[in-house]
Amino acid sequence: MAKYKIGYTTGVYDMFHIGHLNILQKAKEQCDYLIVGVSTDEVVKNYKHKSPIIPFKERIAIVSALKCVDEAVPQTSMNKMEAWKKLHFDALFHGSDWKGSDMYNKMIEEFKQVGVDVVFLPHTEGVSSTLLSEVLHKINEG
Repeated sequence: MAKYKIGYTTGVYDMFHIGHLNILQKAKEQCDYLIVGVSTDEVVKNYKHKSPIIPFKERIAIVSALKCVDEAVPQTSMNKMEAWKKLHFDALFHGSDWKGSDMYNKMIEEFKQVGVDVVFLPHTEGVSSTLLSEVLHKINEG
């Protein structure tokens, strides 16, 4: 397994759950310093067309407090190359549920040009913030 100096991963981390923790811990196992981009509320609204349940300030505080996270930064754009220009990471970590997507295939090619590996980590089946949100809505409807 490759050992990277600086790793980077991103997410919304809304209603933080075991799947989030699994990805962050697995990423940290592969790098000396893990930077985590936490999507701002504006990015989430533009990307997912909905507002997070947990506000950005609380989500970034939760992620920052984890011992496997060395630094948490706001993700203000979905453009990972823009983040690389600021942070100069060696590896971009992401859940395997995105492997093979057009967006990530393009990203892999772009990052090859600057010597950055894109590493897919196992997605935790059966849990997601979307699923948790759906359960909460059902409970509230009653």
